[in-house]
Amino acid sequence: MNLSMLLTKTARLFPDKPAFIHGDRQISYAQFADRVNRLASALQRLGLKQGENVVILQYNYPQTYESLFACFKSGLGAVPINFRLHPKEFAFIIDHSESRAVILSSEFNDAIMAVRDRIPGARHLITLDGAAGELHEYETLLDEADDEFTDVDVSPDDLAWLFYTSGTTGMPKGAMLTHRNLLAMSMSFYADIAPGFTPDDVILHAAPLSHGSGLYGLPNIGKGATSVILPSKSFEPELVFQTIEKYRVTNMFTAPTMIKMLVDHPAVDRYDLSSLRSLNYGGAPMLVEDLKKAIDKLGPCLVQLFGQGESPMTISYLPHWAHKTDGSPEEISRLGSAGFARTDVEVRIFDTEDNELPPGRIGEIVTRSDLVMKGYWKNPEISAATIKNGWLHTGDVGYLDDNGYLFIMDRSKDMIISGGENIYPREIEEVLVRHPAVREVSVIGVPDAKWGEAIKAVIALNPGKTASEQELIDFCRDNIASYKKPKSVDFVDELPKSNYGKILKRELRETYWQDSDRKV
Repeated sequence: MNLSMLLTKTARLFPDKPAFIHGDRQISYAQFADRVNRLASALQRLGLKQGENVVILQYNYPQTYESLFACFKSGLGAVPINFRLHPKEFAFIIDHSESRAVILSSEFNDAIMAVRDRIPGARHLITLDGAAGELHEYETLLDEADDEFTDVDVSPDDLAWLFYTSGTTGMPKGAMLTHRNLLAMSMSFYADIAPGFTPDDVILHAAPLSHGSGLYGLPNIGKGATSVILPSKSFEPELVFQTIEKYRVTNMFTAPTMIKMLVDHPAVDRYDLSSLRSLNYGGAPMLVEDLKKAIDKLGPCLVQLFGQGESPMTISYLPHWAHKTDGSPEEISRLGSAGFARTDVEVRIFDTEDNELPPGRIGEIVTRSDLVMKGYWKNPEISAATIKNGWLHTGDVGYLDDNGYLFIMDRSKDMIISGGENIYPREIEEVLVRHPAVREVSVIGVPDAKWGEAIKAVIALNPGKTASEQELIDFCRDNIASYKKPKSVDFVDELPKSNYGKILKRELRETYWQDSDRKV
């Protein structure tokens, strides 16, 4: 079944129902389906063929979903890119994914042309506005295209969404999510996150559509829910409150940092937020004290998710009913967990030899289900090392208790999660080591009250060379996305190393985490 059937069926059942609300603009499901057909026809006229890939580089707009579903319909792989990336980074993804077209919002017109020589395989550049030179005008293509388009027959294991997630090697990896994966994700959403889901539901998109919020839009579209897309390009708590109250929003996806910003905002008590049934949060741990405060302020609507791009949004969850704060030691302990395995998902703990460990023993978290990706794009070696005997090896370390609750203790891949964004130190280290004054560098996450973790670079300089903290931070800003740059830099004579010469990141982290109740 082609994933685009989620839209095709909904548009037949509820043609006049609002599919999107974006500022003053509303689009019905009939209009949405018509525009998707036209875009699919336009892509076909441009010569794109089933099995090729298309990058989507946009801020949050209804056209983001039009682009996604046009790709699904056409049997093309959609490659949404985090709009916060540096132009050099999204140029790498466009080139690495072998994408033949890029559909971008006008904010990126200049940036895409600045890296045009890095993306020779992208034959067509389509902008939502401001076309000039090589840039095709999105609306013109739609106006000239046919409004009839039959969904392409696909195999369940054909690529639907190529989800780029950074890797410890310093280069992004493309997790191949198939039609089967995303349909299973949608069914799991109905089973666990939003039972009783109806066309009267409303999802609010306040996080990037290239990630979790975009993924969870798919089951909402499948049931005819209305998607409200914030017109703001930044997260504004009071605008979120106003939108929830105005449109009676029932579900949304956020990072824990966003929940903390909502709960701490002085306007939180001035709005009616009672319509919220599923405020889904994931991407980083949430401190128990912050979680208790959120439950008190927002009520019984919180749902914690643990997943990865390699198993989209779906490994374990802590449902509404487990978010209790009556003070019992057991319930307080479970608030610090990542919940238990989703309905159609297996979760186990393996040792280094892939033997299953009993409850209470710490090891690597592994998972098996129809959610697990097909593999990494153009990377069979790492694919084979990550998926062994059907089990996805997450790289996260934790344990299961006697009742099956999962506790995440550490990240074996040294990933930093700051404000819900996954940040891998090697990417930053690769940049900093190019500075002429830098001899050695290690990047780690340190405690941060607002963001969960902040990025710190620990650096040993070359003899006779000098560099200031701000100089090195600015050096990163010129080469990678701003959110990846270090927030602080410490200088040392030597970095701690093992007998084999490997930098001991754990030893570095201990200095900064010794007074914290979490060690990640």
